[in-house]
Amino acid sequence: MIRLVATLYALRTVWALCIAFALGALLMLFSGGNPLAAYSALINGAFLDYWGISGTLVKMSPILLAGLAVILSLRGGLLNLGVEGQIYMGGLFSSIVALYVTGLPTTLHLILAILSGALAGGAWGMIAGVLKAKRGVNEVIVTLLLNFVAINLVSYFAGGPMMQDGAPYPYSEEIPEGLFLPIILPMTDAHFGVVLGLLIAILLWVLLRSSTLGFSLDLVGRNPQAARYAGVDVGRAVILTMFLSGALGGLAGSFEVLGLKHRLYHLFSAGFGFDGIVVAFMAQLNPLMSVIAAFFLSGLKSGALMMQRAIGLESTVVDAVIGIVIICVAASQAFTFKADQWRAWFARRQRLNAALAVQSQEAK
Repeated sequence: MIRLVATLYALRTVWALCIAFALGALLMLFSGGNPLAAYSALINGAFLDYWGISGTLVKMSPILLAGLAVILSLRGGLLNLGVEGQIYMGGLFSSIVALYVTGLPTTLHLILAILSGALAGGAWGMIAGVLKAKRGVNEVIVTLLLNFVAINLVSYFAGGPMMQDGAPYPYSEEIPEGLFLPIILPMTDAHFGVVLGLLIAILLWVLLRSSTLGFSLDLVGRNPQAARYAGVDVGRAVILTMFLSGALGGLAGSFEVLGLKHRLYHLFSAGFGFDGIVVAFMAQLNPLMSVIAAFFLSGLKSGALMMQRAIGLESTVVDAVIGIVIICVAASQAFTFKADQWRAWFARRQRLNAALAVQSQEAK
């Protein structure tokens, strides 16, 4: 019986999604829509159609990397709420290298542009890590506020020094075509960034599971005092965790610019950094499960437009349905399985049943 309860707890994300879709269906009914038609359009438009899958994969690239960034920080005992800002910094520095560094072979230039985005995101995340390690400043506040700094920096460059002449909107010149990430689905925008994201997810899983570095970071996240006793430099681990987490966010921004946008735009990220928080909790901090979570969330966002068109729903209703899914999934993580409590509960039930059986026999 304990195993059955443990299994139900392990599937709490699935139950949360079922509840969310049921609540979403009620909302659509109250709005005059057909939930079956809406969900059918969402599934077909996001997961079963060639063009829909391409749209899902386009969104999956930054969302997956943002989710991995949050997972890494949480496994290290930190909460990185600044992935959005790290995405912006990664996109900014990748654009600068792509546009203004010249004379390099195309492949080397592309690698340098990607690495510059990762390093920029890592340096941006490391600000919070250094303040946490050296001064004990709360990383949640620092990373959250750094988002606004990064967004405004990109807005300044996109609408100022890097702005294309005569552009009707703040954006830079287009990067050279040779620096575009390869397309993985012909005649679509789905690019190689999602493949690199999958490889990074596998690498992070191996790192956390089978390496000394991953063990030390995980140990610091679970018990800093025990980590110190084991000889781990906790301050250094905190700084490294935030750097690596920020680097993953920077890669998300780099891939978004090099793979999809092909230029630096004002507000080029559609909140992917915050979507990463949802992915991290849906995946229960497992890098491999984050691939499934990111694919699902990306499909939900990609298919939302199809759902809106299918039954003529207002965009606010569609946004509310997505919000319900996110809230339910986040709430499900509050329920944790505690074997000792369940064993004690079953033991009390057995004693109570035995006492009732004795009373029943005495009454006869």
